[in-house]
Amino acid sequence: MVVQLFYAAYFFWPFAGRAPEAPADAPGPDTEPVSIIVCARNELPNLRCLLPLLLKQDYPAGFEVILIDDRSEDDTYLYAQQLAQYYHEKVRLVSVARTPRGFAPKKYALTLGVKTARYPRMLFTDADCIPATDQWLRLMQRGFAQAGRKPAADLVVGFSAYAEAPGFLNQLIRFETLLTAAQYLSFAWRGWPYMGVGRNLAYTRACFTATKGYASHIRQLSGDDDLLVQDAVRQGQQVAVVADPAAHTLSEPAATWAVWWHQKRRHLSAGRAYRLADRLRVGTFLAANMLFYLAVVVLVFSPNNWIPLAVVCTLRTLFVSAVYARLSRRLQQSVIVGLLPVLDLVYFFQYLALGISLFLNRTLRWK
Repeated sequence: MVVQLFYAAYFFWPFAGRAPEAPADAPGPDTEPVSIIVCARNELPNLRCLLPLLLKQDYPAGFEVILIDDRSEDDTYLYAQQLAQYYHEKVRLVSVARTPRGFAPKKYALTLGVKTARYPRMLFTDADCIPATDQWLRLMQRGFAQAGRKPAADLVVGFSAYAEAPGFLNQLIRFETLLTAAQYLSFAWRGWPYMGVGRNLAYTRACFTATKGYASHIRQLSGDDDLLVQDAVRQGQQVAVVADPAAHTLSEPAATWAVWWHQKRRHLSAGRAYRLADRLRVGTFLAANMLFYLAVVVLVFSPNNWIPLAVVCTLRTLFVSAVYARLSRRLQQSVIVGLLPVLDLVYFFQYLALGISLFLNRTLRWK
């Protein structure tokens, strides 16, 4: 429990209470044009929602949208082609007919997109996301010069929330997203960045060159976001955090347990390639929580320990619920406070189950 207190007191609580970032209408460094890069495979319905919102971004310095059609079998290419013709100054189409043998398809497609981009600053999102506001681009761009930091940041990590829907699965997905974001955002804020999410991530061409793109993990299915951050940190690249609600992106969550399980397996498979220090920091937090619950299971069978066990469990539940509730308000990823003890329990044991699953079967696939 002491370890949990440390993480909450040093990382989560101060991060949730940090000063708000400058609003979109405040003077800021908006002089650099940006390339927004989106990779899509069979995403026609999602692109019809996303592209109009990207084109409406309020950004004075100008931007382009690089849309990568990655071997789509629906009408994604035709839709993208029509947009590129109509908005020929803003939308550019990259078409991938085939992926070289052994290469991760999305990483190969994104590499082509980066090579096509006109501008040195690039902002990435996924086809099944939408920006929370028309100030998303402006605010993420400001992360490169956050609070006048010197040297300027090379990479900006943002937050991507999930839409609210009925059911326990949705509550679990949103809680898991909140707690994962609390870790990678607060760690980066403290100067120990270790990952980002490709649904809301920005970096410079120089940063991409410094990491040699995705070369170190081009054959690994996952990791176009977190493993790139890992390589960037190894190369001494500076990382900034932009996490205010107007700079979020919003995604539709998995609708079934099977889809969600597949997504989590793919995301967690990249963790083996993290730096040792990052694996220890993240692993210590997860292990401390899981050991707490395992100790509770053991001690519950000892009648002499029921009263102190009940006191400790009550105090911990109140404490972590307060921390998570504050984080949810700060990131506007709402969760039902009354469900937090149950979600917390399920969250850590699903990590244990996922770890066992990946150990027994490492086969993954891109959609």
